Amino acid sequence: MKYISTRGGDLSVTSAFAIKQGLSPDKGLFMPEKIPTVGLSFIEGLASLSYEERAAKILSLFLEDFSYEELIADARSAYSAEKFGPYPAPVRDIGDNISILELWHGPTSAFKDMALQIMPKLFARSLKKCGEGRRAIILVATSGDTGKAALEGYRDADGVAVKVFYPTDGVSAMQKRQMQTQEGNNLSVSGIYGNFDDAQSALKEIFASEEFGRELDKRGFFLSSANSINFGRLAPQIVYYFSAYADMYKNGTIALGEKIDVTVPTGNFGNIFAAFIAKEMGLPVDKLICASNENDVLTEFFNTGRYNRLRPFYQTTSPSMDILISSNLERLLYLTLGADRCRQLMNELSEVGEYTLTEDELMAVRGSFLGYSARENEVARIMKCTFEEKKHLIDTHTAVALSAAMRYMNDYKAENKMLVVSTATPYKFARDTLKAVFGEDADDIEAVTKLNQLSGVEIPYPIRALYGKPLIHKGVISKDEMWQSALELAEKINTP
Repeated sequence: MKYISTRGGDLSVTSAFAIKQGLSPDKGLFMPEKIPTVGLSFIEGLASLSYEERAAKILSLFLEDFSYEELIADARSAYSAEKFGPYPAPVRDIGDNISILELWHGPTSAFKDMALQIMPKLFARSLKKCGEGRRAIILVATSGDTGKAALEGYRDADGVAVKVFYPTDGVSAMQKRQMQTQEGNNLSVSGIYGNFDDAQSALKEIFASEEFGRELDKRGFFLSSANSINFGRLAPQIVYYFSAYADMYKNGTIALGEKIDVTVPTGNFGNIFAAFIAKEMGLPVDKLICASNENDVLTEFFNTGRYNRLRPFYQTTSPSMDILISSNLERLLYLTLGADRCRQLMNELSEVGEYTLTEDELMAVRGSFLGYSARENEVARIMKCTFEEKKHLIDTHTAVALSAAMRYMNDYKAENKMLVVSTATPYKFARDTLKAVFGEDADDIEAVTKLNQLSGVEIPYPIRALYGKPLIHKGVISKDEMWQSALELAEKINTP
């Protein structure tokens, strides 16, 4: 299976090259030439397998230049009990036809671990398969969770350096502490003045710069990405939707072939797009509910067909979703409207800050999707009610998704079972969770202890382990300094 750009052209590359490179030279995103399909017998067969075996089977459908033996070895290493506990992605039934898919049992307590524990292993193999003799420098813009997960996944990896940029006032205190205390000789972290979109836009300019590429090459490096623009990050996310369905079937929650709806808290559109790929492959999914916070650019898009990034930006209690430029939406436009139209729309977004679909195009894009958004008071209400009525403690991002799921089910009198994706432990947002659920306030560190005392919910080890760690990465820079900061990391690694 070859990979091509969402913006057209004649470039056709292997999956290993797509993972190594991250972004297409024309600024497009790599996609497989076709989406593989499976039948119900394939899904039924997953029920008896471990998560690691499920991952290897599904990834082998996309990564044809990787052997099954390589994929199962990498999956077993990535999803070990030491890193994820008894089970990487458990599904919990909370009643009222709603199940919660918990994706935060990994080493950084966020869903990004599900991809960024296996991606470095796929990346290392890709370098060898492509005969790449240079070292890689991976640049990451994060709204909170991707940064820490990438740092942890690539820590002390041979032949790879990682530089993470995050909005200094746009992540939770716990997310910031996780990044600032990260150890590793090949890692660097910088806060930036501005929001996530500022960091992401500046990063895209760096990726598009031939001059920057030449400067890296002089130092023996090439540029790649761990964000979900890299298909190697996206592919492992497809796995947990198949796994969740297999577990719901195995546990008797659904019958084989029964359709479910899926709600995903969404910022950069990668997580929910992985669910869409799973549906295109044959997973029995009906509607995909795209849940946004007050930065509701995606809600407007699915309701009206207009995507407008020139809008007010809000800092919310769900900072990983505080995004106005959803990069992976490009992949949906490519699949539904074609490469030529996708390229035209992306140019409009870059040049004038918005684009609008025709009525027919909107109908095509909306075929599987509905958009809902939640205001801050609604997020807090859902968190409080979910704990009091269902004895289930959730974080702010999960609350956004649960709000959207419940409103959709009410609006459409939906009878399908609903799978709601839970993307982070509430302890990553302890202060806001404490306020919402128990009406109390505390500083960011004390809030963790207090939340534990009042809720009785265990503090995950990755959060407990942060206490007492020194702050290593304290620098804050402007977005114009990101270029030089990345080069400085390459120079540091080159200096004995």
